[in-house]
Amino acid sequence: MTSRQLIQQPARHQWSHARAVAVSSAFGTFGELLQGALPDDGPDFLVTLPIARWATATFEYESTRDGVEVVPATKTKARRVAEAVLARFSTGGGSLRLNGSLPEGKGLASSSADLVATARAVASAVGVELPPHAIEDLLRQIEPTDGVMYPGVVAFEHRNVALLDRLGVVPPMTIVGIDEGGTVDTVAFNRIPKNFSVAERDEYSRLLDEVRTAVRAGDAAAIGRVATRSAHLNQRLCRKRTLNAMTALSAEVGGVGVVTGHSGSTIGLMLPHDVPDFRSRLAEAINRCGQLVHREQVLCYQTLGFELTGSGTSDDLQ
Repeated sequence: MTSRQLIQQPARHQWSHARAVAVSSAFGTFGELLQGALPDDGPDFLVTLPIARWATATFEYESTRDGVEVVPATKTKARRVAEAVLARFSTGGGSLRLNGSLPEGKGLASSSADLVATARAVASAVGVELPPHAIEDLLRQIEPTDGVMYPGVVAFEHRNVALLDRLGVVPPMTIVGIDEGGTVDTVAFNRIPKNFSVAERDEYSRLLDEVRTAVRAGDAAAIGRVATRSAHLNQRLCRKRTLNAMTALSAEVGGVGVVTGHSGSTIGLMLPHDVPDFRSRLAEAINRCGQLVHREQVLCYQTLGFELTGSGTSDDLQ
């Protein structure tokens, strides 16, 4: 029986231990390299930018316990995911604790990472391994979700919770990010009609082709051009007041462009690690960003690499 068939079956898995503890994590993203919609009324999609920050879920399973307690108690969607995993694969309940380094409502995929980490932790505690597509099936019933269940950069239908394409990994970069303040409810944002024009959909399709080629070639400059264009296209939907200043600053310090939380309050410039005088350029970028907002609103993020084997292409990320 395949894992996809398994998740569609009634709960039959019997875990032999009365108690078990499992810890799992999921990475976040710094906004999106690209977010839009495809032609001919095609799906909304986004392209992830994994960063080295995580949500962590710890699940203490008890076979004789009813229900799931979650800390913080506000993480009700994570509780629903935990209950869904238990309903499919086991009996009993347990205690779920979530923590991590991803702020909420900023466009860093904190909610998606919470849910993916939860699904993995609960499944591990009851002796089940969930592949990414099985996690998709679970989360599709909960909310629109980023593609953080897949390693590397992916194109993802976030409203349908379905993989569109695996792209690979980005070259090592530091993102000097600023938080413009406030929070954005991603679920509410996704309910807003975007009313993309035919021309916009055609451009998003072209940009998806460009970023697919750029990521697979490790072309940081081309990745940055796509991300910058997507950030500017998104201004009518989720405006960033510092976008023009950040775009100019990126060029001045040797960055390859800007990336934004298309449904969040973050914006950052991307500085590749192989740029000459990287450290001095990074220091200048941090200082200059601190002139646009309060210094405490400036944070640095590292793009997240993944171990590749074989050809080193996106096929290795399956």
